[in-house]
Amino acid sequence: MRESGRCRSTQELILSIEELRKRFMTSDRNKKIAADCWRRGNEALSKENWDYSIEMFTTAVKLEPAALLYRQTKRGAERKKYGDNQSGSKMGVLKLASIKTKIKNARRKKDWAGVDQLAEEGLSLNPWDAVLNAEMATACQNLGYEDAAIFGFKVAIENDKTNKAYFRELGDLLEEKGEYKQARECWEMVLKLDNMDGDARSKVTALMATETRVRGGYDGADKSSSVKRQSAYDEGRASREQRHQAQRGNTADGPGQSVEADLQRAIRKEPENKDHYLKLGDYYKREGKLAESRENYVKAYEFSGKDANIGEQVEDIDIELLKEKLTAARDLFNQDRENPEAKKEVTLLSKALIKKEIEVLTKRVERYPADMRYKYDLAQRFIRLKKWSSAIPLLQQSVKDTRISSDALVALGKCFFADGKKELAKRQFEKALPKLSPDEKEDTFKEAHYLLGRLYEDADQKSQAADHYSEILAVDYDFRDTRQRLEEMEGGA
Repeated sequence: MRESGRCRSTQELILSIEELRKRFMTSDRNKKIAADCWRRGNEALSKENWDYSIEMFTTAVKLEPAALLYRQTKRGAERKKYGDNQSGSKMGVLKLASIKTKIKNARRKKDWAGVDQLAEEGLSLNPWDAVLNAEMATACQNLGYEDAAIFGFKVAIENDKTNKAYFRELGDLLEEKGEYKQARECWEMVLKLDNMDGDARSKVTALMATETRVRGGYDGADKSSSVKRQSAYDEGRASREQRHQAQRGNTADGPGQSVEADLQRAIRKEPENKDHYLKLGDYYKREGKLAESRENYVKAYEFSGKDANIGEQVEDIDIELLKEKLTAARDLFNQDRENPEAKKEVTLLSKALIKKEIEVLTKRVERYPADMRYKYDLAQRFIRLKKWSSAIPLLQQSVKDTRISSDALVALGKCFFADGKKELAKRQFEKALPKLSPDEKEDTFKEAHYLLGRLYEDADQKSQAADHYSEILAVDYDFRDTRQRLEEMEGGA
């Protein structure tokens, strides 16, 4: 028996070695093909054969997605094809809408390779599209292609300088690479866009301290600048390799090899220092270990004398934990939709989540009265509960924020529509539409046109209703019963 086991282990070892050999061969072959495609693409580019060059660069990116150069060259060719018009293909609007829908589905499944390829397909039609560049960056971030992710978010920001989320993601990526000054500048932009963002303010302060520590050599006079950066980085951020190692459960041999172990050692040395708990809470949060993250945030909250900023992080984790439970319950219910207990669990968790969100957002609205985003988000929760009278005054205030005014106007119109106040509803939709684009906010655009069309149809103003229904069909031919309504009106005319 012992001999048989030894033979089986040897066979398994041979098979695993053979599998590794095949993988390396495939990887080498892909690299050679990708390099050849890139060379051909450059040749076509020099002859201004844009389509062929983009096709070759696209293949190179698919075969070697981590290679930043291939993406940069592809993006350059795409821009030249469209004469640097900043808008891409004039005929690609419908195709781009279809691609973005596919991206949403792939994102939902966490199919990051699929998101990456779809985003690149869309960027071939419009390389300036901020959303597609950000989708590509997010996919690369999840796949471990940090340089490509940074490139994607930078291009997204070039084309949409008002999106906080892009600066946040880029700031985190740059911090992970030890580019503290650039990371700080990103968070300063977040703060400039939203001066009530407490998290951004904390990040700016922390990064300034890190910059000073690294620049001043406070981590040791003999260290080179790269070692200094790594030392500071180890305190607050795990590298991709360290993260994967932590997920596999590998143990660290000593200081500097595991962020988690280093922070736990720091806590043992200074058990009442809130900063250590905060850093460990941040680490666990990035790793998706929400229960462990919450535990450390709670300790930081207690040792800080109940700092409200830290308390908010605990509240955010509580919401995320409820969302996780709800997702698990829904998955269970979808496997057996006849199970009454599973259905009951989904209902209970849904109610618990929205109750918690309303509780937290109400406190945020009180604490940050000038932050219209919190008021808008709270109104959305009341809308789900059909509490129109609670949502309407919050939305009326949210309209003042130009960043969300179009969304707030449409939401306000829907509240008035549901509450039977048709003229007020009509007025909100008409105010919102000039600010809406099907490229940027397709769902909101369609919703506003549809409900306004319904209002005109109910008022027997068929010509105006038809105009709004036609706007929808130009973007989405199968949206609800729009086509049927338009055909019936035209048939009855």
